[in-house]
Amino acid sequence: MGLRPPETVQKLRQALHVKAKGSPSQKFHSLYDKVYRADVLRHAYRQCRLNDGTPGVDGQSFADIEEYGLERWLDELARELRSKTYQPQPVRRVYIPKADGKQRPLGIPTVRDRVAQTAALLILEPIFEADLPAEQYAYRPQRSAWDALRHIHGLVNTGHTEVVDADLKGYFDTIPHVELMRSVSRRVSDGSMLRLIKMRLGMPVQERDPRSGKRRMVPKDDEHRGTPQGPPISPLMSNLYMRRFVLGGKLGGHEARLDAHIVNYADDFVICGKGTAPKAMTVMREMMAQLKLTVNEAKTCVRKLPAGSFDFLGYTVGRVYSWKSRRLILGTRPSRKKVRSVCTKIREITAARWTWMDEQDQINRLNQVLTGWSNYFRLGVVDRAYRAVDSQVHARLRRWLCKKHKVSGSGCRRFPDDRLMAMGLVRLSRFSRASRG
Repeated sequence: MGLRPPETVQKLRQALHVKAKGSPSQKFHSLYDKVYRADVLRHAYRQCRLNDGTPGVDGQSFADIEEYGLERWLDELARELRSKTYQPQPVRRVYIPKADGKQRPLGIPTVRDRVAQTAALLILEPIFEADLPAEQYAYRPQRSAWDALRHIHGLVNTGHTEVVDADLKGYFDTIPHVELMRSVSRRVSDGSMLRLIKMRLGMPVQERDPRSGKRRMVPKDDEHRGTPQGPPISPLMSNLYMRRFVLGGKLGGHEARLDAHIVNYADDFVICGKGTAPKAMTVMREMMAQLKLTVNEAKTCVRKLPAGSFDFLGYTVGRVYSWKSRRLILGTRPSRKKVRSVCTKIREITAARWTWMDEQDQINRLNQVLTGWSNYFRLGVVDRAYRAVDSQVHARLRRWLCKKHKVSGSGCRRFPDDRLMAMGLVRLSRFSRASRG
């Protein structure tokens, strides 16, 4: 939850968390009535409004709702939830490009369904947060991808240098509903709340036909599997099911027996061990089969450090040169793939078709990309990556300026680095970044 809840909602969430934390076997019998509380729904709407996003299949936007009357709209949604006549609408499916050229499906619920799901998430999250193990880092308060990377850094620097670099085929799309609902019902016995979650899992999907452009309902490959990426409650459901694997490694004795440790972020995970990675990979395959998940064998392998390296969450973990200690260490650096990706973005922004733009507007666009990228890629040893990005942006901006002003040559004399900096261009290599791997 990115927006601080009002005091009444905060107290409710704290009470649920304390109760769940203090009683690991406690089942919660009365939760559904809290979903349609006025303060909960109002905060859920504010949270969705902050996240913004495009309309769903009904075309209704936040502006439409506010023109209609927010309180009136929330009252109507509360009545539907209270009377149990609420029915979710289909999810609008869109596709976003992936780095490998493929496309990732993203489900966009209607604003109405987003608010209802966020209200349910406000009630469920503090309960299940008490149960999630420390090795899970995604979509959790006060946890981040950096924390997962620091955990891995600590493991490889204490001798856990054999790593299972694992990948699952379509994790979000293949989570089995029956087993997931068992994980939910371990804590939730409120039938109305369970029904609300089941309805969300069974939401139909609508997309545009690529030929006709008309909307069409798309049948799922398996009606009993999958939690689409996009709806607000999906991250919690994905964490809850992955919890089975993480806890299975502990409670099954595999972590202690093999001295092999799982670090998980959403559908990504690695297992760091001391000479036991092949055995850990065998165990992992067996556990995933029991969970009815599919290991992507083509992308799953054992990496041995320091001779080798592996990529995780956009970083490469392996041998790097630390300017601070003046020696090679095991640490993190931005991966080549992510450096190439931002350079591609820079090439797109500085293409010849944009020479009509004002110089300052163009530099502002570049700075937005550079600062956004460096805000995430500033962990560990970043000097080489920053120099590579700086070199690309300087060359591309000079080329763009030459085309704009019809200047021949490379532009190095007319637009040297100092002049680009004076024009306001961000220079990443000027940022002082201590190694924090």
